[in-house]
Amino acid sequence: ILTFRSGTKKEISADKRMTTISFPNGDVQKIMPDQRVIYYYADAQTTHTACTDGLEVLQFPNNQIDRPFYSFFSTQEIVFPDHTVKCIYSNGLKEMFFSDGSNSQNGDKTVVFSNGQKENHTAQFKRREYPDGAVKTVYCSGRQETKYSTGQVQIKDGESNLILNKK
Repeated sequence: ILTFRSGTKKEISADKRMTTISFPNGDVQKIMPDQRVIYYYADAQTTHTACTDGLEVLQFPNNQIDRPFYSFFSTQEIVFPDHTVKCIYSNGLKEMFFSDGSNSQNGDKTVVFSNGQKENHTAQFKRREYPDGAVKTVYCSGRQETKYSTGQVQIKDGESNLILNKK
C-alpha cells in the first residue's frame, strides 16, 4: 500500500494483477486483472466501468444503467430500474422497450397482446388490429373507424353517432 501526501492510497494486490486507488474525496478506482477500469464516484454514488473493447457502463444509485456505444455509431442504451430499455441512435431514432413487451419509436407506441391483438398509439390515433383481420382506429377527435375482415366499414363521430355503415 502506497500513501501519498494528498491522502490518496494505492493498493496493489499480492499477485500484482489488480490495483485499487482510494482518493480523499471517497472516490475509488480499480484496475482489474482483465484491464477493466471501475471508477466509483462517491458524491454521485455512481459507478463507471470502462472495458478494453471500448464498452462503457454507468450505473446510478437508482440502478439505472447507461451504456454508450461510441464505437457502434454513437448508440446509447439506458436500462431503467423497472427494466424499461431506451435506445438512442445516432440518426435521431429513439426506441423504448417496456417490461410488458410493448415498444415505442419516437413517441409512437406498439403493444402486442398475448391474444394476438396489436395496438399502435400515435399522437393522431390509437389503432387496434385483431387476429381475424379487423382494424379499429380511434382518432384524437373521438372519431372511430372500424374495418372488418368481411369488408364492412363503420365510421362513428366523436359522440359515437354512426356516420357510415358500408357493407
